[in-house]
Amino acid sequence: MPSQNLLKSIARLEKRSNSLRNKLLKNSSAKKFFLKTHLIASDLRARSSQLLAGAGLVGAILTMPAPQSMVLTPPQVQTQPIENKFTVRQKLMTGLQEILPHQPTKLGPEVAAKVEQIIYETTDVKAKVVLEDQSLNHTLGYIGFEQHLTRFPGDSLAGHDEIQEAGIAPGRGAFGFFARDSGSFTTREYMREKYYCVVQTLYLDNWNQDHRFLKDWYAFRKMIVINPVNGLAVICDIGDAGPAEWTGKQFGGSPETMQYLDLNKGPRKGLVLMLFVDDPDNKIPLGPIIQ
Repeated sequence: MPSQNLLKSIARLEKRSNSLRNKLLKNSSAKKFFLKTHLIASDLRARSSQLLAGAGLVGAILTMPAPQSMVLTPPQVQTQPIENKFTVRQKLMTGLQEILPHQPTKLGPEVAAKVEQIIYETTDVKAKVVLEDQSLNHTLGYIGFEQHLTRFPGDSLAGHDEIQEAGIAPGRGAFGFFARDSGSFTTREYMREKYYCVVQTLYLDNWNQDHRFLKDWYAFRKMIVINPVNGLAVICDIGDAGPAEWTGKQFGGSPETMQYLDLNKGPRKGLVLMLFVDDPDNKIPLGPIIQ
C-alpha cells in the first residue's frame, strides 16, 4: 500500500540521518561547527517568527477602520460667486467694455441706461447721462491734460503741492475762482481744484440764449470720469469750459485727475466716460473711487 511504503521510507531516512549525525558529532571540530550553525538557525527561525507576527499586527491595525474622532476631513471653504471677488475696477472694465464704442459719441437712451446701471451697481454712484434735462454733447470723448487753475486771487503755482511741472493757467477758470480770497480758501476749495474737469459748455445748443442759467448750473457740477480701458474712476467737478473743437478733445482733466486715470504720460490723452453725478445732498466726496 502506498501510504505504508511511504512511512517506511521516511523512517529509514530518519534512521540514516541520525546515524550520520552521530558519526559527525564524534569529531570535536565537526561537533562545534554543527552546534554553532544549529543555534544560529534556531535564532533566525525565532526572529523571523517575531517579525512575521509583528507584520501581521501592523497589517491588522492599518486595515482597521479609524475611529470617527480621528477621521480627518478637509477644511470647509467659504465659497462665493467669482464676480464678488472682482474689484470695482475689474467690474467697470468688464461691464463697460462690452457695450461702449471706442470713439467720441453721445450715448443713446438704451446704452445710457445700461451704463448708468453698471456704474451704480459697481460704485453706488448715481451717474446720469441726462440730469435735470441737461446733457453734454458727448458722453464718451477724449480727455486732455490741463494745467492747475488759480484757486483765489494771488494764488501761484508754488501753492500747489502736487505735480507742479504741469504749470498753472494764466487766468481763472470759466466759472470764476474757487474761493474769494486766501482767507476763505478751505479744504473744500482745495479738493475742487485738485479734482476738476473741463467740459464743452460753450458748444451746447442753447448756451448763448440760456448762458446765465447754464453757467450757474454747470459751475462746479459734480461729475464721474471713468477710463474704460483700465476701469479707473474719479469723482470731479466742472472747473472750466473747453477744450476747443480744433484740439480733437471733448474733455479736460486736472493734473491729479489725469494722473489717477493713468492718462498723464505720453500724449496725455485718452477716451473716457463723463457723466453727471446725482448727489443733491453732497454725500459723495471728490477724488478717486476706491478700487
